[in-house]
Amino acid sequence: MLYTYQKDELFVLKEDGNYLVHATFPIYDEGVVNIDHTFVDPSLRGQGVASEMMHAVMKYLKENHIRVVATCPYAVVWLKKHKEYNDMVRLDLMEHLGEECKI
Repeated sequence: MLYTYQKDELFVLKEDGNYLVHATFPIYDEGVVNIDHTFVDPSLRGQGVASEMMHAVMKYLKENHIRVVATCPYAVVWLKKHKEYNDMVRLDLMEHLGEECKI
């Protein structure tokens, strides 16, 4: 999938201009973003597309030396499963988020 990266988001648009996949990660703290939203078009759900998108988000952030917290429920669960990204998660900042956001 060919993603478009902008300041605080990654996405692929459908021909009609709507999102096919979309993730947002606004700045949370200096050098840290909050993955706060993920979306996959219903036509692609259940095919691993959301996980592929999260790998792309994390690769982009790693290449840009940016660390993460997450408030998107999918992103929180995904990060819990993908321990290879633990070095990018700011656990100390996660303390200030709700219990449901702890990784």
